[in-house]
Amino acid sequence: MENDLYEEITEAPETKEVQNDPVSPETAPPKKNNNFIFILILLLIVAGGSLWFWKKEEAKKEAVSKTTEMPPVVVSDMVLKASDFPVTLEYTGQTKGFREAEVRAQVGGVLKSKEYREGQPVKAGQVLFRIDPAPYRATLNRNSANLKQAQVQADLAKIEFDRISSLYSKNAVSKNDLDNADATYKASKAAVDSARAAVRQSQIDLDWTVVRAPISGLSSKEERSIGNLITLDAQGSLLTTIVQADPVYVEFAVPADEHRINEMLRSAGHLRVFPDGISVKVALGDGTFYDKKGKIDFQDQFVDPSTADIRARAVFDNPGNRLYPGQFVRVYVDGNYIHNVISIPLRSVLQTSSGPIVYVLDDANVPAVRNIKIIKTIKNTCLIEEGLKEGERIVVDGVAKILPGKAVKISEKQEHKAASGDKTEGDNAKN
Repeated sequence: MENDLYEEITEAPETKEVQNDPVSPETAPPKKNNNFIFILILLLIVAGGSLWFWKKEEAKKEAVSKTTEMPPVVVSDMVLKASDFPVTLEYTGQTKGFREAEVRAQVGGVLKSKEYREGQPVKAGQVLFRIDPAPYRATLNRNSANLKQAQVQADLAKIEFDRISSLYSKNAVSKNDLDNADATYKASKAAVDSARAAVRQSQIDLDWTVVRAPISGLSSKEERSIGNLITLDAQGSLLTTIVQADPVYVEFAVPADEHRINEMLRSAGHLRVFPDGISVKVALGDGTFYDKKGKIDFQDQFVDPSTADIRARAVFDNPGNRLYPGQFVRVYVDGNYIHNVISIPLRSVLQTSSGPIVYVLDDANVPAVRNIKIIKTIKNTCLIEEGLKEGERIVVDGVAKILPGKAVKISEKQEHKAASGDKTEGDNAKN
């Protein structure tokens, strides 16, 4: 039994080995080759898919970059040129009569008549008003009578003096009698002179009852109507006003700061005067220009503290009184110029924290930033002192869209205009 048990035990492992190795040695190698091929195919598929996905993403990126790429900015340019730039100074002015006279009464009384048409030209010496002369004529008559009386008394005093003198020469009267006669005679002569002066004053007062024009010019409306009592105070004596308007003044004010800057430019040699000198023209309220030119005949040498301006005045010929005294006009002072300066449009300049700049173009139309120094800005034009040279090109329109270093495109409209201009110049040269 023990042997049988031993046999069973020894045989069991063999049975177990047979059960644990169901694959025969002939079939095992082909299964390993199939797994390797499967893995290789799987790797190839994954690699191909990754390559395809990468190429697809690159194509998308390239398409996006193509769609987001901006076209070049379209601008207009100009070629810089230095020349003498005329400077016209503009101010607000007001016309004023060459002479202005207030017609005032020299004597009081009732205004009897007016002998001119209001608003019409009058001549010097022409009768304008008449004041009631009766009181002054009566005073003249009374003083004339006093003069005659004084003259009679002077004649009697002269006779008495001569008689006393004759007696004194014969020692018939005393020296005191002679002196008294002499004093009486001299007093009578003084009384005559006083009476004569009173007569003269009375005649002047009577003459002043006729009010005449002191100058020739345009008359204004009457300040006192017929029948009013004329007094000699400032308000009651004014009768009318006469203005001489040919020639006519135009008064204007120059801002003190502008005057200072212009004088600095003149001292530095930038601001000069044309050989014809300074002239002035005026524009009326509707914008039309007066056809006569004027000359500056006065300018203050100090600043008016109430307005911070310097007063100036020009004089114009005014035939026919076409400029009316008191009207407002625009004053244009011509004759100044900036010598040999480069001028550019104001819209081509950008203001930055480091000062004004412009974009300068090279031959490839690539803009570069250039700092400039401005002498003076006149309306929409900047006059350049430093930073630009004659012959360079700058961007005029489109400066706000420029990226420095990125080429721009010149406006086709401008190129066409330039080409047309070249062609026209060529045709003119041929002709």
